Amino acid sequence: MTETGPAATEALARMLLQYRVEQFYYDEAAILDRHAYDEWVQLFTDDTHYFMPIRRTMLRRNLAKEFTQPGEMAFFDDNKQMLEARAVKFATGKAWAEDPPSRTRHIITNVRITEQTGDELHVESNFLLYRTRLKSEEDQWIGSRRDVLRTSANSFQIAKRTILLEQTVLLSRNLSNMF
Repeated sequence: MTETGPAATEALARMLLQYRVEQFYYDEAAILDRHAYDEWVQLFTDDTHYFMPIRRTMLRRNLAKEFTQPGEMAFFDDNKQMLEARAVKFATGKAWAEDPPSRTRHIITNVRITEQTGDELHVESNFLLYRTRLKSEEDQWIGSRRDVLRTSANSFQIAKRTILLEQTVLLSRNLSNMF
């Protein structure tokens, strides 16, 4: 049976929103893979918070403390100015950890809109970031992201991003390309 009326209109609107969010993430991944960091930073709101806590192995009874919190040690605990500074550093060619530049592939999947409030969307997604450097260095990071997207013109901007890695020990030599 085919839905019609308000229910069909609502379902179509949800599907269109899901499509737009997924396309936003795929565009972001392409921007990162071509190392257009100045363009990437523009995807963030001026009041953004970009956070990647440290994950610790905990007993089941202590899982609430598995990730560090804002203000504690973290791999990233940045605002937009810090993201811009990193992008500028890469653009100068003086970022020794990225010269020659890494080759990356960002894979985004399992995109779910979990909440919509006013002009903000709460979105969860999973990612795989593959990086190869020089002749034989290879790194992979797997995890999830919890974002707050804010509607902006005909697209979105990232108002908040929390990156939760699956790894507790990072074996890579640097996180310079971990965006």
